[in-house]
Amino acid sequence: MTDSRTDPAAVRAALLDVWPWVSDPEATLRPSRAKVAAAVRLTVAQLGEDAPGHSVEVRVPPFAAVQCVAGSVHRRGTPPNVVQCDALTWLRLAGGLDDLDAAVAAGAEVSGAHAADISHWLPVVAVR
Repeated sequence: MTDSRTDPAAVRAALLDVWPWVSDPEATLRPSRAKVAAAVRLTVAQLGEDAPGHSVEVRVPPFAAVQCVAGSVHRRGTPPNVVQCDALTWLRLAGGLDDLDAAVAAGAEVSGAHAADISHWLPVVAVR
C-alpha cells in the first residue's frame, strides 16, 4: 500500500455529505458551495492518486483539476485528453451513479482518444 496524501475516509465522508443531492438533485436542495467544493476537490485529488500520470486532465470548474492516467506527458497549452464537467456530473461519476457515457449525455466535455481511460478508475468512491 502506498502512502496517500488524501485520506480515503475523508473523501468518502465529503461525498456522503452531499450524496442526497447528488443522487436526487431535483428533490434535494443543493448543499452549500463549501460542501460541494470539498467533495469535488477530494474526489478529484483521490482520482489523481489512484491513477497517477499526466495523459488526461480532469477539470471540474471552478473547484478542481488534476492530471492523471499514465501515458504521454503534456506540458503547455490545452492537453489533448480532457474530461471537463460540472460539479454534479463529476460527483455522480465519482460516486458510481453514472458512467462516462451518461456524463457526456449530461453535458460533460470529453476530448482526446485517451480521455475515456479514466473509466477504469471510476467510481472513485463506491457509494452504492
